[in-house]
Order: sequence, then C-alpha cells, then structure tokens
Amino acid sequence: MIEIIEKKDTSRITNEMRIEFAAVSDNEAFARMAVAAFITPLNPTLEELADVKTAISEAVTNAVIHGYENRNSLDDKVHMNCTLIGDVLKVEVGDHGVGIADIKMAMEPLYTSRPELERSGMGFAFMEAFMDNLEVHSEPDRGTLVTMYKKIGLSSWIDSEE
Repeated sequence: MIEIIEKKDTSRITNEMRIEFAAVSDNEAFARMAVAAFITPLNPTLEELADVKTAISEAVTNAVIHGYENRNSLDDKVHMNCTLIGDVLKVEVGDHGVGIADIKMAMEPLYTSRPELERSGMGFAFMEAFMDNLEVHSEPDRGTLVTMYKKIGLSSWIDSEE
C-alpha cells in the first residue's frame, strides 16, 4: 500500500501541475498524454505508463459521461491535478457535475448509471486495478473527486529487494 501524503506535508513534493479542460470526450486523450508526459522524468516502464493512462482515461470518461451526463458542453469543466511526491504520482480528477448518490454501489464492477450508452461499468474497477490506491468523494449535485496514487518504479524497487 502506498503511504498517503497529507496535503499539509509538502516537503516531499517534487513537481505538480493543474489542468482544467472542457468536459468533452475528445479531451480524454489529451488528459492521458499530459499525465504521461508529466511522469516521464521518473522513467516509468511501459507497463506503468499504460496503467496510469488507462486509469486517467477511466476517471476523465466518468466525469464526462456520468458527472456531466455526456452533455459535451464547453461550460462543463474537468479539473485534473497531478503531484509527484518523490516517486509517487498522485492524480486528482474532479468535476462539478451531478455527483454520485451511492459510491459503494457505483464502485461495484459492472454497475453503470448509463446502461443506455452500453457502458461496461468497469471504470472504478480498472482504476483500482491499475493504480495503487483509489479514493472517491462525491456529493449529489456538487460533483465528484477521484484521487489515485501510483508508485512509479515499483518493479525496479521490488527487484532490488530480492
């Protein structure tokens, strides 16, 4: 389990970025590439890059499809904050959309609030599988904040422990 860094402990932060973009599906690819470029100085493996990009895709897609109900409005914004805390990536993806009434149910694999769009209901499951830690905070009619953590260089860290 990754040690969670409290916001007040900034002594180990080595870099951070904040991006706000329109909640349109086209920006999912932009978000993926921005985070991939952001973690490049940590020399991630291809697997780590793929894991992070997949989790980002799911979080941004959830904000667009579920948070803003796929309105594709330039007025709706997705906020993404990335922080490097040593070799740990912390990503926050937030929206000011409809929120989630029952987070526990929403995190169940195969659950989707938009079955008419043929959604798989695996977004949170993928985020949990590809990142080291996942936190979801949401309030109906106020929005959702997804926070994910990933240690970059974990495979080389494990190899050096043997």
